[in-house]
Amino acid sequence: MAKKAKTVYVCQECGYESSKWMGQCICGAWNSMVEEKIVPVSAEDPRRRTSGSRSGPASGIGLPDHAGRPAKLSEIRSGEAQRIDTGIGELNRVLGGGLVPGSLTLISGEPGIGKSTIIIQAASHIARSQGTVLYVSGEESEEQIKMRADRVCGELSEQLFILSETNMENISAVCQSLKPVFLIIDSIQTMYTAQLESAPGSVSQVRTCGNELMRIGKTDGIPVFIVAHVTKSGDLAGPRIVEHMVDCVLSFTGDRSHEMRILRAQKNRFGTTSEIGAFEMAQEGLMEIENLSGVLMEEMDRENEGAVATAVYEGTRPLILEVQALTSPCSVGFARRTALGVDNARLNMILAVLEKKMGLRLADQDVYVNIVGGLRPEGTYTDLAVAMAVISSLLGKPLDSKTLVLGEIGLTGDLRSIQNAEKIVREAERLGFARVVLPIRNAERLRKNETGIRIAGVRNIKEVRSLL
Repeated sequence: MAKKAKTVYVCQECGYESSKWMGQCICGAWNSMVEEKIVPVSAEDPRRRTSGSRSGPASGIGLPDHAGRPAKLSEIRSGEAQRIDTGIGELNRVLGGGLVPGSLTLISGEPGIGKSTIIIQAASHIARSQGTVLYVSGEESEEQIKMRADRVCGELSEQLFILSETNMENISAVCQSLKPVFLIIDSIQTMYTAQLESAPGSVSQVRTCGNELMRIGKTDGIPVFIVAHVTKSGDLAGPRIVEHMVDCVLSFTGDRSHEMRILRAQKNRFGTTSEIGAFEMAQEGLMEIENLSGVLMEEMDRENEGAVATAVYEGTRPLILEVQALTSPCSVGFARRTALGVDNARLNMILAVLEKKMGLRLADQDVYVNIVGGLRPEGTYTDLAVAMAVISSLLGKPLDSKTLVLGEIGLTGDLRSIQNAEKIVREAERLGFARVVLPIRNAERLRKNETGIRIAGVRNIKEVRSLL
């Protein structure tokens, strides 16, 4: 007897399911509910994923023959030592040490930013060193992929296979026959399954195709790379449920008018999310930038008003960068506050502290702040540098280019200590800086360690004027 399908309504934004249609979802989105038909799961449903044995009871628990068998966590072998080297050091760093077998990784970025380039480079290396790799493209022809591979990969391995296909049933059959060690899907928005009538890229299609890829990856231990499109605002296009399904979400950013590209992990179940990888786009493909601090600071060779060197700690390494600020008298209306690479709300807070605690008049000044290189550092490491850059531009007094400034500013005007200050100071010393300005608590601890660079401790925002 055929099982009846059940009708549910699913939010395209968050994936929330409801038995009835709602104008506004619990996530706050309006008119985002779409209708879906759900058929009860049978014992042999291909959408199911079971990694253990399906036969017999386990630990005295009676189980149906088609049910998965629970396993003791203490007896499961860790996959940490089984990571696959992609051949790209910066990509391995962001992933946490390489690809984990059975993991799903989603990579997104603007068109032309280099997503397909970095993937084909990694696929070529894995094919040479590990075995069969399958590259599934739903957007480009096999000839187009071959042209890119010839340009960026050099000699191609016989184990690298290309498949132009969008049907998930066919892709699953090819994977079953080919048994690759690495699978690439470009892109998830073009894939569809014949089980559903909706168009590719819809909530139901993305979720069903994602489940099938998860089944392939987890059951056979195949790491899967999934390419996704982004909107004009930089968010993932289509339903956001795909972000919740995968193990790792990578974001590829950069200005296409410049060669630098930054790869950042927004979600990573196998590593840190604060790590970044740096690349340079060249004719031969994406080239790794190992000394990113040196590249970002190579043009800061003289003293300029409003230019201050600062640092952040990204993942496992310190990163030295430059903050620039410009103040200009406001002619009409309200003063403008524009920030690139710095959170705009954070900039407004810093300006308010400067007005309240230092008596600076900024209400009639347009303020522009920029992190050189197009980076968007996270955290509050750059607060003091932003404040110093604004003061330098306002007073027309440059700061010594051999001085590094970092620290978090509180609403009281006091400077709060930062983490990993010792590692940042060692990086600054390696790059030739003569002085580091940072919160007094960090300075007291660093002076005990007798570093080879001059340490200047600052207690509150009022003391920074003397540094100019």
